[in-house]
Amino acid sequence: QVQLVESGGGLVQAGGSLRLSCAASGSGFSINIGGWYRQAPGNQRELVALSYFGGTTNYADSVKGRFTISRDNAKNTVYLQMNSLKPEDTAVYYCYANTKNIYGSSGNYWGQGTQVTVSS
Repeated sequence: QVQLVESGGGLVQAGGSLRLSCAASGSGFSINIGGWYRQAPGNQRELVALSYFGGTTNYADSVKGRFTISRDNAKNTVYLQMNSLKPEDTAVYYCYANTKNIYGSSGNYWGQGTQVTVSS
């Protein structure tokens, strides 16, 4: 079983920056698709960014130009660099990974979330 652990959340002032990390534990697998979702109180979980193994990325319009998703395949880690943060970015951020193991099978996993709070 693959486990995802997020880190890097916290409290930051508007206009500031944070970098989130998602470390996937275990061995014998690689991340095909790594991504970040977020959920604010009372809202549904929404897509923030996706990173595909081939290098393609996708971003929500609300974060485009401010957030950057990246990965370190050797470490099975996905990052989210968040710049120019706004109060509306406040949410619990969840890591998502679609993985491929050494047998060619895929799996989908979620982290437990890390809180990001942006003050005005």
